[in-house]
Amino acid sequence: MNIRRLKALIKKENLQIMRDPSSILIVCILPLILLFLMGYAVSLDLREIKLGIISKSESSYARTLTEAFRGSKYFTLTEGKDKTLFMDMLHEGKIKSVIEISDDFGRDESYKIQLLIDATNPNVAGFINKYVSSIVSDWAKQNSIVSSYGTKIESRYWFNPPITSRYFLVPGSIVIIMTMIGTLLTSLVIAREWERGTMEVMMSTPSSMSEIIIGKIIPYFVLAMGSLVMCFLVAYFWYEIPFRGSLFILFLMGAIYLFPSLTTGLLISVVTKNQFLAAQISLVASFLPAFLLSGFLFEIQNMPIAIQILTYVIPARYFVNSIQTLFLAGNVYEIFLASLTGILIIGTILFVLVLLNSRKGLR
Repeated sequence: MNIRRLKALIKKENLQIMRDPSSILIVCILPLILLFLMGYAVSLDLREIKLGIISKSESSYARTLTEAFRGSKYFTLTEGKDKTLFMDMLHEGKIKSVIEISDDFGRDESYKIQLLIDATNPNVAGFINKYVSSIVSDWAKQNSIVSSYGTKIESRYWFNPPITSRYFLVPGSIVIIMTMIGTLLTSLVIAREWERGTMEVMMSTPSSMSEIIIGKIIPYFVLAMGSLVMCFLVAYFWYEIPFRGSLFILFLMGAIYLFPSLTTGLLISVVTKNQFLAAQISLVASFLPAFLLSGFLFEIQNMPIAIQILTYVIPARYFVNSIQTLFLAGNVYEIFLASLTGILIIGTILFVLVLLNSRKGLR
């Protein structure tokens, strides 16, 4: 490999990037938009759940329990005595849950509560049940009410004490951003050369195909790493997501993850030789798998076995696991080594495919 030719190719690609403002917009503006959406618009936490309370008891216990729900940030209360009316509201979706406090509540150490939940969305139903149980447990503790079973549960949440989805959504979104930047930008690189007729000129130069490919990858690698730095600063300082790991490992993992991400874009570009088609395929081949099958939003263990096996060929699966561990848990080297192995294997296979398809293009 000739270093002088490689420097010239990198300089040529840098000039091309500066002449194309869309590349800068994708690197700078797109990450900020996605981070804003993931931090504010997308949330798996529930707030202001519409809850109906039917209290048949006039005891002080019933009143303090109602006040506990009224003071919760999770619920918006509707109080009344007519159970039929509340059942109709539950059927119509106007409320998500109904709590009925029995008329003998607090009498003879009897504390009967019925909780009715709209479970059309199982995840929402699970959250409601958890929130209600937590409020009732805290209320019982404050009023020195001990369970008849004599059991007391004290919960401690590790890695995410506030129990907020932002803590894992924002780090995971960094992976999605790097996937989009790495794959989308590089998918247009060689396709653009073919469309403009400059690819034949480059092939007539003494540069080898590997030099041409590396010369195109390096500028976009630098742009993507700059985007990683920006995303980290936004996550840490703006969203105040704790970072308990090593910065060196974060950027090392990011640099290695860009290997399969960039080569995926190049492979698409080499095969399609059309910018519009390359952009469409890059979204389907990189963004959607990274978003749906990486564990970013949905637990991989809950997927069918066939889909779980499929996730092993998706590089984002490994980086999502590693970056969330770095932010929330710290340095867990067993996870990092396994992730690096998977990323490097996939990246090597993709790079070989790029070289093979590029050689075919020269014939």
